[in-house]
Amino acid sequence: MATTLAEAAKLSQSYLQKGVLETFVQASSVLDRIPFMTIQGNAYSYNEEATLPGVAFRAVNGSYTESTGTVNQKSESLVITGGDADVDKFIVQTRGDVNDQRAVQTALKVKALSYQFQDSFFNGDTGVDALSFDGLKKRLIGDQVISSGTNGAAILTDTTSIHAFFDKLDALVASVSGLDGGNGALYANAGIIGKIKSAARHINADVFVEKDINGKRQVVWNGIPILDAGSTAAGVSVLPQTETQGTSSLASSIYAVKFGQSEGDQAVTGLTNGGVQVYDLGELETKPAYRTRIEFYTGLAVFGGKAGARLTGVLA
Repeated sequence: MATTLAEAAKLSQSYLQKGVLETFVQASSVLDRIPFMTIQGNAYSYNEEATLPGVAFRAVNGSYTESTGTVNQKSESLVITGGDADVDKFIVQTRGDVNDQRAVQTALKVKALSYQFQDSFFNGDTGVDALSFDGLKKRLIGDQVISSGTNGAAILTDTTSIHAFFDKLDALVASVSGLDGGNGALYANAGIIGKIKSAARHINADVFVEKDINGKRQVVWNGIPILDAGSTAAGVSVLPQTETQGTSSLASSIYAVKFGQSEGDQAVTGLTNGGVQVYDLGELETKPAYRTRIEFYTGLAVFGGKAGARLTGVLA
């Protein structure tokens, strides 16, 4: 049974691990809701429907023409991500009364790791980094990629452009089977979300702001949250306003994602073996410092052809 990191934090018996998981949830709008399915070994193999078998009506005493369906065998591999956080004994001794310095460094490491996962979730490319995993930008193809216009389209030019944009947003949602506010989200950059709010006010569209279950503020479109995909550890937007769409080089994308707990949900599901692992390695022999190690054996699976979709060419 898959579980989110937020649920795992509630069940954790380790104070150190619980703090790490809670930081993951607070730092990422993906990690706070994507379920992680626990697998055995370092990869998960499954079958994807390719073609269905034929069926027909038959006459009395007639017969059927035999046919069978076909499946494509696929596999998703786990990757290793994490890092070590060292704190000099001198800092612990002299500044431990101000803050727990090891806790501070661990929290910073976790935030960096959550930024890395969130960036890879959308932009990961094993052709660029063979040790990572492919993200949605590389995985989504064909009808699951919707163009807002040959050279992109602005959200907030006039009433006509606003209605055209929301029509595209509806098409994006419709292209992800079964997507609703309880199982998925839309992802965009902060600038685009701001334009959506402004456009909605101009035409009195059904967009409003509310708090989600984790207390975060979110914009909602027809019951589906529109979340900020955030930035990398370097401060660069995960969904930058620098994509090329025809003659424009100032476009961005909006993603629609349905999350699922298993292969049967035909959705986007995280994979893990062992979950987030936190080790207090104590004092090092090689230098006078305490080390905390965080590792996450993880991966990403898109189990259905309509588990996600991407709207390209969105101009701010």
